[in-house]
Order: sequence, then structure tokens, then C-alpha cells
Amino acid sequence: MNRAPDPEIVADRLNGLLLTAGLQTLKPEVASGFDVYLSLILRWNARMNLTAVRDPQLILTRHFVESIACAQWLPSGIHSLLDFGSGAGFPGIPIALCRDEVQVTLAESQGKRAAFLQETVRILKLNAQVFAGRAEKLDQRFDCVTLRAVDRMEQAMAQASSLVRCGGWIAVMTTLTELPRVSGSMGGNFKWLEPLPLPGSDQRVLSLAIKTVDPAE
Repeated sequence: MNRAPDPEIVADRLNGLLLTAGLQTLKPEVASGFDVYLSLILRWNARMNLTAVRDPQLILTRHFVESIACAQWLPSGIHSLLDFGSGAGFPGIPIALCRDEVQVTLAESQGKRAAFLQETVRILKLNAQVFAGRAEKLDQRFDCVTLRAVDRMEQAMAQASSLVRCGGWIAVMTTLTELPRVSGSMGGNFKWLEPLPLPGSDQRVLSLAIKTVDPAE
């Protein structure tokens, strides 16, 4: 089983990766939260398929840095956020760690993954809650909805659009190849901004769109 490095090593490596990517480094208490999060991922991954990425360094580079970039690039003024199909918590848990003013809802329909998320929220004392069910069953609207590596992304995007309040945001982490198809599934109710290249890849991007029209109103 892969074991997490020493907490100070995790903080140093993660902040080094963030510096290289041109992102803000983490305060010690936030970096400590990511160390605990990494340990939980490795422990749970030993007995269930939480994430296909099992090497601690790859989790830092592939999952944590991308999610921290999303957290730092989200617009200000977001108070409620839904992580649609949260899985192992990317990007929702890093957003909750980096942006504690945001109330995060982690929606995950698979029971074991939802249990992992609940344990992580409890241990890290996050400003977050877990919805153990399909996100489209929620009856509230959010300032922002995030999606990353969600099954049937086009269908999920269409469902997510109804969960965003008018003037709120969709934040999707995808590839340049997939972006036209993904954004096209949203219809004309959103205005898309220029995609932001995610660290460590020449293909993966964060694409933000603001909801300008609400058909329900």
C-alpha cells in the first residue's frame, strides 16, 4: 500500500508544485488539511476503488493542484457551491479547504464514496455537507456548480444547469477537445468565458460560464 509522506514533506511538495504552476501557496493550516486528506485517500483506496490514481505524488500533481487552481480561479462572491458527482471529492473538498467562506455540498450517489466524503468532512471540520444521492434530486439552487470527470458529462451538464441560480456559475474541468461538445449541451442560457489552462497539461482546462437566462423564471 502506498503511504503518505511526512506532513512537512507533503506541504513543501504541494507548495512547490503550486509555485511552479503560478498559483498561490497554501497557509500552513490549509496545507495540513491536504496532508490529512491525502492520508484518508490512501487509506480508503486500499480497500475500495476511490480513485485510479494511487501514487501520492501523482495525487498531488493530478488531483490536488488542479483542484486548488479551480478554487483559486473561481469568482468572488460565491457563497454556496455544489460539487456534482463528487467522487473522491475533487474539486469540492479542496475548494472547501481553500475557500472556507463557501458552503460546499458534495453530491455523490455511490454509497461507499459518499461515506468517504462524510468521513473526510467530519475529520477536516469543513464548511461542507454530503448529499448521498443523485445531484439532480436536490431542490435548491447554488451560486456555483462544479463538474470534473463526471460520467455522461453532457447529460450531467444539462442537469447541473438547472441547479445554478440566475447570475451563478458553472465551472467544468474538461479538455479542449471535449469543451465544444460539453458547453454546447448547456443551450443559450450561459455566457462562457475564455477557458483557463490547468497546470501540468496542454489539454485540460477550467471553463467558467455565468447563467444569464433562467427558463424557470
